[in-house]
Amino acid sequence: MKSYLSLVKFSHTIFAMPFALLGFFLAIKSGGVAFNWTILVYVILCMVFARNAAMAFNRYIDREFDAKNPRTAVREIPAGVISAKSALFFTIVNSILFVAATFFINKACFYLSGVALLVVLGYSYTKRFTPFCHFVLGLGLALAPLGAYLAAKGEFGLIPLLVAVGVFLWVSGFDIIYALQDEAFDQANQLNSMPAYLGKAKALRLSEILHLVCAAIMAIAVWQAAGQYGSLGWLSVVAILFFCALLLYQHTLVKPDDLRKVNLAFFTTNGIASLVFCGLLIFDLLI
Repeated sequence: MKSYLSLVKFSHTIFAMPFALLGFFLAIKSGGVAFNWTILVYVILCMVFARNAAMAFNRYIDREFDAKNPRTAVREIPAGVISAKSALFFTIVNSILFVAATFFINKACFYLSGVALLVVLGYSYTKRFTPFCHFVLGLGLALAPLGAYLAAKGEFGLIPLLVAVGVFLWVSGFDIIYALQDEAFDQANQLNSMPAYLGKAKALRLSEILHLVCAAIMAIAVWQAAGQYGSLGWLSVVAILFFCALLLYQHTLVKPDDLRKVNLAFFTTNGIASLVFCGLLIFDLLI
């Protein structure tokens, strides 16, 4: 169990899960929808199953490249901890469980489950033919608030769509930062990424632009939510200010010629940003 949790980097669920919960409670707050523990559990299960499938498939598809890269050679498949066949079987099982969970939510979620899987699984191939692979990853995580809202309400809404756009820009930006570590390896192995395509300095600048637009979109989403629900207060203001501050902070940690704090910028800073931002907004919605 420990090996499989490590395979899928289960701790990284901290990025998308809070936004899925935010989408769920935005639907509840919008009116006409009663709180339903069963649907909430299914939303959480869908998040876990979809992410397990996506990460395991990514490790399966990239196993040969991971074995060549000193940074990733310690991962479970190249290290021989988990076999490639077991990782693929794990992917298939979690994909089936994801689709099955959506079946018990509503027809819209069930019908769109294949599209969601296509995005989150298809991401693993994108680095082979486009430097825009980071944006496909961003799209995959952006489905979290939209999917959860759809699960609770049965339809889409403007505010969760704005949040989804913000998540798309946020994830795309910080994944570019993470990819800085493999610029030379990607170039040597004909793999695509923004750092390999643009160089470290320009890739960092692109990440900064994405996060600047993300901050604006998230602020608009919070403003729209305050106007629609009429009950958001100072906690929501603190939430957006804190989120924007951490977006700025992570860009002070990484320089083109100094990548020592990439993990701090990628995981710690963004994990805290997700938890605090969504946690404060959900609490404000509830009270």
